[in-house]
Amino acid sequence: MSNRLNGAVRIARRTALLLLPAAVMALSPLAAAQAKYPDKPIRLVLPFGPGGVADVTARIVADKLSQKLGEQVVIENMPGPGGINAARTVVRAPADGYTLGLLSNGTAISVDMFSHLPFDPLKQFAMVSEIGSFDLVVAVGAQSKYKTLADLIGAAKANPGKLNLGTIAVGSTQNLGAELLKSMSGTDLVIVPYKNSPDIVVALLRGDVDATLEFPPSIEGQVKDGKLRILATSSLKRSPFLKDVPTAAEAGVPGYDVSSWNGIFAPAGTPKEVIDTLNKAIAEVVAMPDVKDKFATLGVVAEASTPDALMARLKSDIAKWDVVIKRAGIPKK
Repeated sequence: MSNRLNGAVRIARRTALLLLPAAVMALSPLAAAQAKYPDKPIRLVLPFGPGGVADVTARIVADKLSQKLGEQVVIENMPGPGGINAARTVVRAPADGYTLGLLSNGTAISVDMFSHLPFDPLKQFAMVSEIGSFDLVVAVGAQSKYKTLADLIGAAKANPGKLNLGTIAVGSTQNLGAELLKSMSGTDLVIVPYKNSPDIVVALLRGDVDATLEFPPSIEGQVKDGKLRILATSSLKRSPFLKDVPTAAEAGVPGYDVSSWNGIFAPAGTPKEVIDTLNKAIAEVVAMPDVKDKFATLGVVAEASTPDALMARLKSDIAKWDVVIKRAGIPKK
């Protein structure tokens, strides 16, 4: 009886040893899921080149996130038409929270401007949080006879097709914002696209165009030097950096609302726990006084959001710009 018992024990032990690797393998995904996030560097892919407002604000946030999360957040610039290269890189990455992307109102414009995108932000982006927003401004030369936006609109109505408004490239936020201003004000402003912001400034100073719709940092130096003058800001609320400047809605175009914004997303399927960790950390970062101050020097309001709010903002902009692009007759790329 003793020999039989000992034999049964030996068989049970051998069986347990054979099953142990399978048991370990079965538990490994659970262990991985429960591992602390993050435990290695995080890549943040930007659809813009270095040096611009989006790049600088992203680097400020990345630096603070690195400190808060205990792992380096590394910026990777991947500029390209419509932000396609950057977005495609992110959505093809593992949905584990270690590859993130920057999106903006430009992402919404790309959905409307391109006949085919190799990604669908509404299905393939897991939103994390907004990080900041910023107004555009309507500006004229310091010697312009137009003292208010109402003056400019009144002159445009009285002289159809005679007044020019300069912007950067067709399909940019500035260009589409100008098209929206034109349609909502009921004027026949001629929208003149330029290669870059310095060219617009030169055109304004020479009197080649009557006004521009541009981001404040692009003309800040000329405004401070008294060469250009701001007539209005573009969003519904007055800019905290230009409190004495009326909004376009206040100055004669009721309901006009255009702003640029940036946010962070991950590939669809990223675990909710990871999204929650990132969202909480970003909210804490953009609430830091020194981050707010650094953003303010760029004309950016530092602000976080819920993932749902960021998705809602993207959807709203897609709908808005689709109407503007069709009305303006801008062909898809």
